[in-house]
Amino acid sequence: MTMNRRDFLKVSTGASGSLILAVSIPGCASVQTGYQPETGEWKPDIWLELTRDDEIIFTLARVEMGQGTYTGLTTLVAEELDVEPSRIKVRFAPVAPEYRNPLFGLQLTGGSTSLATSWEPLRVAGAQARQMLVMAAARVWEVDADQCTTQDGRVVHPNGLDSLRYGQLVELADREVIRGKVPLKPRAEWKYIGRKGGKLDARAKATGTAVYGMDVELPGMVYAVMTRSPRYGGKASSFNRDEVIGMPGVTDAFITERGVALVAQRYWQARKAQQKLRVEWDFSDALDTNTEAVFESYRQAASKDPGAKERSEGNVEKAAERAKQVVEAEYEQPYLAHATMEPMNATAWYRDGGMDVWAPTQAPDLGRIAAARHTDLSPGKINIHTTFLGGGFGRRLTQDYIEEAAAVAYQLKVPVKLIWSREEDTRHGFLRPAMLHRMKASLNDGELTGWHHQIVGPQILDWYVRNAAPAQYPWAPKFLYDTLGRVGLMAEGIATPKDISAIEGAIEYPYQVQNVSVRHTHTDPGVPITWWRSVGYSHNGFAVETFMDELAHESGEDPLQFRLKMLDAEPRHREVLERAARLADWGQPAPEGRARGLALFKSFGTYVAQVVEAGIENGEIRVYKVICSVDCGQVVNPRIVEDQIEGGILFGLTAALYGEISFDNGEIRQSNFHDYRLMQMHQTPEVVVDIVDSEADPTGVGEPGVPPVIPALGNALFALTGKRQRRLPLTA
Repeated sequence: MTMNRRDFLKVSTGASGSLILAVSIPGCASVQTGYQPETGEWKPDIWLELTRDDEIIFTLARVEMGQGTYTGLTTLVAEELDVEPSRIKVRFAPVAPEYRNPLFGLQLTGGSTSLATSWEPLRVAGAQARQMLVMAAARVWEVDADQCTTQDGRVVHPNGLDSLRYGQLVELADREVIRGKVPLKPRAEWKYIGRKGGKLDARAKATGTAVYGMDVELPGMVYAVMTRSPRYGGKASSFNRDEVIGMPGVTDAFITERGVALVAQRYWQARKAQQKLRVEWDFSDALDTNTEAVFESYRQAASKDPGAKERSEGNVEKAAERAKQVVEAEYEQPYLAHATMEPMNATAWYRDGGMDVWAPTQAPDLGRIAAARHTDLSPGKINIHTTFLGGGFGRRLTQDYIEEAAAVAYQLKVPVKLIWSREEDTRHGFLRPAMLHRMKASLNDGELTGWHHQIVGPQILDWYVRNAAPAQYPWAPKFLYDTLGRVGLMAEGIATPKDISAIEGAIEYPYQVQNVSVRHTHTDPGVPITWWRSVGYSHNGFAVETFMDELAHESGEDPLQFRLKMLDAEPRHREVLERAARLADWGQPAPEGRARGLALFKSFGTYVAQVVEAGIENGEIRVYKVICSVDCGQVVNPRIVEDQIEGGILFGLTAALYGEISFDNGEIRQSNFHDYRLMQMHQTPEVVVDIVDSEADPTGVGEPGVPPVIPALGNALFALTGKRQRRLPLTA
């Protein structure tokens, strides 16, 4: 291509509309790409756009629920594009296969994978876009592209004086072809990656302009509430419709698959009518259990079935026979709710042969399947508009709230916002599973020679595959949805990924022991479950690191030294443990009335060691200080790492101190924050986050702060009181 300055001026100033630039990614079939002469837009990529007036727009394929993807992923693009991250506008991605998380084959945000899966692709996107702009400018100037540079959204001439704005070059850049790989910026030239900066969405959230699911307002919108069975699986058979339909503002009331829907012109009118509602329930297929029965069923299952062999090295039985001492312990963890700040909600509008859904969802493609189930629409006719999320923690990976909103909107044919109350969120949500752990270890003169860990409980995929499998095949007819789910379960570990939700963290036991056995006894009492922040690592971390502390005590060794002598082959584990201990003055006496406990755990690729300093005041456990050392590979924004680790620590402490959902005759006993408590501000300990400088690829930080803090607190309480606690929540 040749172009003189006169032609360049005609192209860069005369085209109508916006010109949009992005990176050409093979396989972008669902998202319209290419240059559009009639609109002056160029969109060869799924993520990045540049307009003639220098707007830079980034499509965020992972949702923002407070964990920092909005800032972190934008920073990757900004670094390679050579612009300030704050200059980039962010929009949430629509449902399309190109936006799927490559680790899961689904368009979901979870598993602390957002940065790890985006680290290279988004940097490549920015680098290729910048290279195409440079090549276009070089043609205009008739110079070598390698001699041009970029700075703050401009391509700079080799003379260092002349420059062209990116916006002037976008149409010309469309004509450039990149052959081979574009080199990424070397670490020494980074301006934004690794720099501590504020969150790009902070102002919108602080000023109330960020749109959450609860903020969605549509013309003619009505409000719906759902009265659900007090026992999971119960069905509504009748209700006093004539009485509630005549109440102020109430426009409709009817039975759905999930219960009784009440619709009103205002939300509070629907809630007032709900107070008068009397429902006859059919409990023929309903859950009928209590917490004690759940754990009794776990113990029976554990005794009858040793479980599937998940890791096996050496011979733990022979190690036990030869051991001078065999130590056994059993640990229990209860069901837990998510307690997100924003309760479940969704807005749906059935119109013109399609449906639009606005929802704070972690999995928009699963949300589309959920809506399709309750309408006559195919998934392709349903648009999911993802909003900001007021917390996710895994709860918003399950799409029951979207199913409810879609079912009501389909019947009414007007915009409907369905909102869960806090009580409904606590009593009818999907939970983190309760788990039982049976541990057995062999000791010879202080040396750990055998480690056996039997994990007892359900798998989350059994509950999640219902919508996950159809989301992978959205072209499939709806009558096959349930079949796809069953096939997915049967093919687990063969054609579909193995569900490691029960065993993760246990199978990666890092200590050097000759004989290791990890087994999973799969049993499910029928309580609805889903992902919870740090998933299986949360309960396995408690069992593994509490038992390690018990073994150190039985051996008469310092808990730190007991662990370190078995970590010679794990330098990253060892480094964070030594750093945390050093920062916490481990080995020095704790202040009077206090004690320290430590724990080490790797989750989601991130190494975390924590030391907790705790005591008992006025009959209650008091946590004074948490020292945390974390190795999460290359850090993009240290402030986000600190925020997420601190948040994970407080989340874990809340679970350790108060977290418990219990059942009585199939009904959840807890209802709100008075009996499902959260840690309050005045209880918050001092938290110190120490970040290891690393050039390894980045790993997750949203969840790894949770698993170690729970056993570290329990170990501190043992050091203080001499009493070992093997059941959560911990008590004073």
